[in-house]
Amino acid sequence: MRFSRRRVLGHGAAAGLVAVGGTRWLAGKSNAFDAAGQRRPLRIPPLLEGTLRDGVKHFDMQIQSGISRFLPGRETPTIGVNGAFLGPTLRLHDGDLVAMNVSNSLPYDTTLHWHGMHVPAKADGGPHQVIKSGKKWSPSFEVRQKAALFWYHSHLMGETGAQVNLGLAGLILVDDKESGGLGLPSEYGIDDIPLVIQDRRFKADGSFAYVSSMHDEMAGFKGDTLLVNGTMRPFLTVKRSRTRLRLLNGSNSRIYNFGFNDGRSLLQIASDGSLLERAVKRRRLRLAPGERAEIIVDMASDQTIKLMSYPDEAGGRGMMGGMMRRMVGNDETFEVLEMRAGRLEDAGSSIPDRLASLPDWQPDQAQRTREFQLNMPMMGGMMGMMRGRGMMGRGSHGGGMHELMGINGKSMDLKRIDERVPSGAIEIWKIVNDTPFAHPFHIHDIQFRVLDRDGRAPAAHEHGLKDTVLVDSGETVRVISKFGGYTDPDQPYMYHCHILEHEDAGMMGQFAMV
Repeated sequence: MRFSRRRVLGHGAAAGLVAVGGTRWLAGKSNAFDAAGQRRPLRIPPLLEGTLRDGVKHFDMQIQSGISRFLPGRETPTIGVNGAFLGPTLRLHDGDLVAMNVSNSLPYDTTLHWHGMHVPAKADGGPHQVIKSGKKWSPSFEVRQKAALFWYHSHLMGETGAQVNLGLAGLILVDDKESGGLGLPSEYGIDDIPLVIQDRRFKADGSFAYVSSMHDEMAGFKGDTLLVNGTMRPFLTVKRSRTRLRLLNGSNSRIYNFGFNDGRSLLQIASDGSLLERAVKRRRLRLAPGERAEIIVDMASDQTIKLMSYPDEAGGRGMMGGMMRRMVGNDETFEVLEMRAGRLEDAGSSIPDRLASLPDWQPDQAQRTREFQLNMPMMGGMMGMMRGRGMMGRGSHGGGMHELMGINGKSMDLKRIDERVPSGAIEIWKIVNDTPFAHPFHIHDIQFRVLDRDGRAPAAHEHGLKDTVLVDSGETVRVISKFGGYTDPDQPYMYHCHILEHEDAGMMGQFAMV
C-alpha cells in the first residue's frame, strides 16, 4: 500500500522553516508496488504464555537479527524477538510472578521496555537497563495491572527510533478476574485479533530506509508503506459474527484516524491501560504513537468491510492546521485491513453495559501539580513570533534554545533526575504543548486518567486508564494518577514524547519514586 504523501524537503524562515516538495516514490517502485498490490493473509504473532516453574512464569526471549521478505525478490534485514521481525505476544494475568529471560544476540546494545507495565524501575527496560551484545537481562516482577493491551519495544538512548523501525517490538496481553467474566471475544487469533500498525519506507534493494532529512527529525519519521503485524496489504478471514480488534499504533510518529469504509460506528471498549467503564460508539478513533485501543466489530455472513485511516481532522484547524497536517503526513486516506466474512459462528452473549471498575482520583486529592512544557526551540520560536510573543515564546523556555528538543527547557540527560515523586502521592501532571506539532506524552510505570483538555472535560473514550496522551499543538492537558508501589531513589523512570525521533532528540526526562 502506498501513501500519496508530499515530502517536506527543506527549511526556510520565510515559509515557517518549511518548504513542501513534490511526491517522490522509491526507486524501482513499479515492480515493488505492483507485487505489493496482492493482498496477503494477516499474520498473527505467535502467543507465548511462559513456562511455570516453582510458581514463576518464565519467558525466554531472544533478540535477534533476521531477514524478512516483504517485497518479492528482495530481502529486508530486520530485528525480532524469537523470530526475524517483531516478537511473540506475551500473555500474562494480574497477580502472576514472571521472570523475563532476555538474551541479546545482536552485534550491538539494546534494551527492552515493558510499555505501560507497573514494574520496579530496575526492571523497566528503559535506557538505564542496557543489554550488551551477547549478554542476558533477567528482570522479574509481579503483574499488577488491569486487563489491557500493553507492548514491549527498544528504548536505547538515542537509538529507539532506529531499532523500533527495524522491528524490535511486540505485544503483551494482560487478563484479570474482572474481565474474564464479561463474555468478550477472547480466543486469540480467532475472535481476538491483535493489530500492530506501523508505516515503513523501503530502499530500492528492499532494506528499510530511516531518517534521511531534517524534516524526518523535526516532524518525526513517516513511511509510505503500511505493515500490519508485518503484513503488507493484509486481509483477515473473520470466523465469528463478533470480533475484537486490539489496535496498537506502533509507528514512530504517524497519527492514525481509524474508521470503516461503510460508515459504521466503531464500538470502543478499551484504552491504553484498561477496559473502559462502558463501551463508547465513535465515528473515528484517533490513535497516536504508543497508544492502544480495542474495538468490537459485528459482521454478517458474506460481508466484506475495510478498516481505514482518514485525515486527522482534529490535528489543528484553519490554514496553519491544514499546512501542519500536510507537512506531517496526516491528511491521507488509506486502507489498513480488509475483513472478509464467510459463514460465521454465532458470537454468543452481548456486550455488558459495565465493563470495568476504575479508580476515580479527584483534583482535590492531589498533593501537587507539576508542569511539563514540551520544547522544540527552533519551532517554538517560530510559534512565539506567530503568536506575538517574540522569538522566546513559552515553548522556547529561555536557555533551551541551544538544544534541539527538550522538556521544561532541558534536553534529556541520563545523569540528571528531573523529578522526585513521593510514593503513594496523588499528583496532577500538566502537559503544555506550545510547539507546532502534536506530541504523544508517555509516562512510565503508571496509568493515569485524563482530567481535562484546555479546561474541558475529556470525551467518554478518554475515561479509561492511559499511559500515553496526545497533546495537540497549542494545547494543555492535565492528567492525574496515584504514584507508588516501588521506590528507588537512584533508578529513575522516564517520561517523554512517544514520537521516537523526538524522544531520541532529547524530549525526555526522568523521575524517581521516593
